[in-house]
Amino acid sequence: MATTKLWGGRFTAKAAEWVDEFGASIHFDQQMAAEDLEGSIAHATMLGKQAIITPEESAQIVAGLKSLQEELTLGTLTFDVKNEDIHMNMEALLTEKIGAVAGKLHTARSRNDQVATDFHLWVKHRLPHVSEALTELQETLLTLATTHAGTIMSGYTHLQHAQPITYGHYLLAYFEMFQRDYERFEFNNKHTDILPLGAAALAGTTFPIDREFVAEQLDFSDIYHNSLDAVSDRDFALEFLSNAAILMMHLSRMAEELILWSTYEFNYIELSDDFSTGSSIMPQKKNADFAELVRGKTGRTYGALMALLTTMKSLPLAYNKDMQEDKEQVFDVMDTVIASIKIFTGMLGGLKVHEKRMLATTQDDFSNATELADYLATKGVPFREAHAIVGQLVLQGLQTHTPLQKMSLETLQAAAPQIEDDIYHVLASQTAVDRRTSLGGTAVSNVKKEIIRNQKKLEARQ
Repeated sequence: MATTKLWGGRFTAKAAEWVDEFGASIHFDQQMAAEDLEGSIAHATMLGKQAIITPEESAQIVAGLKSLQEELTLGTLTFDVKNEDIHMNMEALLTEKIGAVAGKLHTARSRNDQVATDFHLWVKHRLPHVSEALTELQETLLTLATTHAGTIMSGYTHLQHAQPITYGHYLLAYFEMFQRDYERFEFNNKHTDILPLGAAALAGTTFPIDREFVAEQLDFSDIYHNSLDAVSDRDFALEFLSNAAILMMHLSRMAEELILWSTYEFNYIELSDDFSTGSSIMPQKKNADFAELVRGKTGRTYGALMALLTTMKSLPLAYNKDMQEDKEQVFDVMDTVIASIKIFTGMLGGLKVHEKRMLATTQDDFSNATELADYLATKGVPFREAHAIVGQLVLQGLQTHTPLQKMSLETLQAAAPQIEDDIYHVLASQTAVDRRTSLGGTAVSNVKKEIIRNQKKLEARQ
């Protein structure tokens, strides 16, 4: 039995149903239905403008496509796996609606440049949602940082107490990470905002098309200038997945801290009930499940990036069927990233901070040891010698359970006669924080300046 497929003129046999199912992409690329119709309307309009088809035929096709748009909005369109993909399904539906003239829509284009255009449009339409979600998250971070600009806590290296910082300073570290994420997605948009349509299968077309007109109709700021590149480029999708992976890594790092810091042992913070769950057997439990889910979805995002990189790594120019595997990962990651950002915005917005507990952890942890070493250095003691002196005092303090600031002046002077009674002010956590006024340091005055600077960044996006 001969095939009835729209591309099947040279074929004499019909594939088995399960083979068609394996080759079809309609079950996922129907997500690009709106973009496919949008691109087709622009293309049909251009064909009429250039007299490649008659103005009447162009108008009839555009009217039919707009009718399909209405049905898509209403949710009444149905797709058939026998038509393989969203493009062939739309052409079949258009043919049912307006007859054989629908076949003229595909003049001067191929599914190769058509799918590339749909994919560009799909990502282009959704990148602003990622940027908007990031902006909301950064606004929430700034609000929380403003409240806790002077809330003292332990700073960590190697997950060990290092030096006192402020919680506001900590929050601004993530603001900076998300700022870089925002800028990466903005650059990603530049490479997404390029029109492939008009490249046809791979070599361009003999028809007198107007690609600039189509780009204007679809609001693309640039056009691919090489037809081979136009149909085979998926860098914009890889950039999105790479940017998403970095963003999810940032979220996952913060998620890990939210999980740790909400434990009984740390007790620095408490997540709201809206973003926590309980146990089916242990009544006392309050689990940071949503932070854990974001942490878990990070691996899912990494997998999508690795999958597409592997798919693309040895593909010869131009189009290959392998590239049908480019979309599901991007569709999934787009949803995952936007949802994860929104979850984080909600978690941070309802966060309860245990300020007294945070401060208390800096009182007996010897995280002021560097203050004493720096103090001795200002008294003329070489820093390496000062480091050794303070190390011995810390060892003595650990053995006697006596923090540096609670050691007697006689004990301190026995280790280093340069120490005077002003040392107790120097060893205070608040002093340790306030003295770090170097650019980028944790001093409260610095944190407040950075909040203002970052607020201006967000205001400039409006």
